[in-house]
Amino acid sequence: MKARELRLVPLAAAVWGAALLCVLLPQVVWGCAVVCGMLALTLLGLLTARQRGRTELVRGGLAVVLLASAAATAVAVGFAAPSRTEVAAHDGRVVEVFAEISSSASIGQDGRLWFDARTTRAGPPDSATPASASVRIGVDPGDGFDLGARIRVVGEAMATDAGERAALIVFVSEAEIISPASGVFGVAAQVRHDFIERSVRLPEPGAGLLPGLAVGDTRAVPTDLNDDMRTSGLSHLTAVSGANCAIVVGAVFWLTALCRGGRTLRVVLSLSALASFVVLVTPEPSVVRAAVMAGFAMLTVLLGRPSAGSGVLAVCVVGILLVDPWLAATPGFALSAAASGALIVLARPLAAGLGRWMPEPLALAFAVPLAAQLVCGPIIALFAEQQSLIGLAANLLAAPAAPLATVTGLLACLAAPVPALADLLAASAWLPAAWIASTATTTAQLPGAQVLVVPGLGSSLLVAVLSAALGLVIIRPVQAPAFLRRLRAGAFAVVVSTLSLAGAHLVLTGPLVTATTPDGWSIAACDVGQGDALLVRSGDEVALIDTGPEPAPLAACLSSLGIERIDLLVLTHFDLDHVGGVDAVRGRVETVLHGPIGEEADQRMLNDLSVAGATAVDAATGMRGELGTASWRVLWPRPDSAAFPAGNDASIVWEISGGDVPRAIFLGDLAATPQRMLVASGQIRGAYTVVKVAHHGSADQDPGLYEALGPVAALFSAGADNDYGHPRQETIDILDAAGAHILRTDEQGRILLGLRDGELEVWTERNAGEEGTVTGSSVGDPG
Repeated sequence: MKARELRLVPLAAAVWGAALLCVLLPQVVWGCAVVCGMLALTLLGLLTARQRGRTELVRGGLAVVLLASAAATAVAVGFAAPSRTEVAAHDGRVVEVFAEISSSASIGQDGRLWFDARTTRAGPPDSATPASASVRIGVDPGDGFDLGARIRVVGEAMATDAGERAALIVFVSEAEIISPASGVFGVAAQVRHDFIERSVRLPEPGAGLLPGLAVGDTRAVPTDLNDDMRTSGLSHLTAVSGANCAIVVGAVFWLTALCRGGRTLRVVLSLSALASFVVLVTPEPSVVRAAVMAGFAMLTVLLGRPSAGSGVLAVCVVGILLVDPWLAATPGFALSAAASGALIVLARPLAAGLGRWMPEPLALAFAVPLAAQLVCGPIIALFAEQQSLIGLAANLLAAPAAPLATVTGLLACLAAPVPALADLLAASAWLPAAWIASTATTTAQLPGAQVLVVPGLGSSLLVAVLSAALGLVIIRPVQAPAFLRRLRAGAFAVVVSTLSLAGAHLVLTGPLVTATTPDGWSIAACDVGQGDALLVRSGDEVALIDTGPEPAPLAACLSSLGIERIDLLVLTHFDLDHVGGVDAVRGRVETVLHGPIGEEADQRMLNDLSVAGATAVDAATGMRGELGTASWRVLWPRPDSAAFPAGNDASIVWEISGGDVPRAIFLGDLAATPQRMLVASGQIRGAYTVVKVAHHGSADQDPGLYEALGPVAALFSAGADNDYGHPRQETIDILDAAGAHILRTDEQGRILLGLRDGELEVWTERNAGEEGTVTGSSVGDPG
């Protein structure tokens, strides 16, 4: 690609950078606007002061446009900021909001229905005042929450961090639809609802996925399939993206050409179809962004100007950010722009490079998903804990089915007035949807389908280096200068080293997964980030206390320990950091011992586990049981306690001892007040070898409890560099004063404990110097 074809890219980069700076640092907004505006005027004056050459004028003109666009972006943020600040001031309060829904709705991990809305009034209940800002609203699932509907909600508000597109998040306790969606949005909503009802009557797999493929509605996608789609790198198919828009444009363009329509007619019909598609799937910002990018990128190719693609894409980015600067800080926007740019810039060179080893059509098929993955990988590593390694193969397998499901599904929507035809088309669309669902499920289960990373700049840079190295190895210019040949040699070494390490990792985490794990452990603290997931093993039976915030880290821990079946799952309470990973053990649990149920989502989770074969039991003080040769007991919560409703203070406190298990107590997220009541209840009898410190080591602790427990070892389950500062130093000092040996998953990774010759033995994943035996008066069961 020639340099002149990329000359508008700096413009997009400058506007993007200005938008990021202004939304992340609102205090510099007007300063940025003034500085960029003055520089633009000064440069414009210099350019017009005397006659200059064409090249100099072009470069100077681009610089003026760049500075002016940056200034305009800052001004847009500056004018929107006061209203956002006013709405965000309701943080931590109960708020009444009148708003118009501005996005499609989707089911979150907490079971709520989430969507974006634009406020018209907001404030304390019965005292709302005019205000205009974007908010994120979570309600109990129900009908009528469609784009364009006007609603009134009351709920607890939480302000967002700088850079978030929504100024406020509202957890709704009371919702009312003032007026449903009307006009074209009302018609589109009815068409979507009819298609969803028609789709979910079809068999699984594929029924719940079909609405996501055709109209971007993911509410019917099963949770386990959604996880598999993410693991296999196919999640972009379950929501409206540039690929969906490109399929619609391409299909209409091709059909018009097949009917011998001229180029002008093809373009007009394609754009009309794209506009109708956007209305049908709801024209929220992400959809508009995908439509603009995909539409323009594809039209440049269809109109015979593929070289203009990068410039058009840059202009689209600038226009979108000028309208909504907060999109600059959203991962979806970055991924959409990066994927579109990758297809324009990298797809053909990659296809040419791959063509040295395979037929040209196959090389092009590989090049399209590979280009997107190479460019999007570093962005995903900034915020996601997993990188799909099977994404390329999964996308190749799913690629033929995606356009069939999308186009046929859309035709089923349009055929709604003729039910028999609509049913036939929906059934026809089900087959490719089932193929995609089966592809996701199968590939997600392959060994090494994904790799866990620590999100952040470091992981992003590492993935960027690997992506660049792979790209350099594949793309080989005909006449490469000497420095580029040396760079390619280095890239080849990086790729070979990475593949060697990956192969070793697959062996160690596959056939030899348990070879590196000590045999004598009886308690394991899994490193699942900011959450709890602890295992107790006695004989041939295993108990799991909580599941952490995500399924993937828990699944990796269970695999590394060779755990296939969970005899007893203890869900201390239903906060996400304790139950978010439950999908990793669904269908593998015999009994679920759970804390008090607080919301409908909690009961739904238990119902799902029961359907998968588990027996749910409501825990209460005094409950006892056996695990292998060990005995366990529930010390908290009190049954039907009005003082401590469902939540942290009603966490299950679980004790186990006897046999080959050191006497241990797991305190859930208990705060200081219930800790004191636990001590006063007389349930604490004697000293303990191991204590799982409450609430990840928060500051809200009762020193008297830990003095009474007298632990030899204290387990802190917390995520590295978490936002809460867990474990707090004052809590560590409390355990130090109690004589406990401090063990932390955020510093030492997975921690294993066991008994050997009457002493507590410790193994850690990191900081090998911490391994060894720990002695103390409470080792073993004091009886």
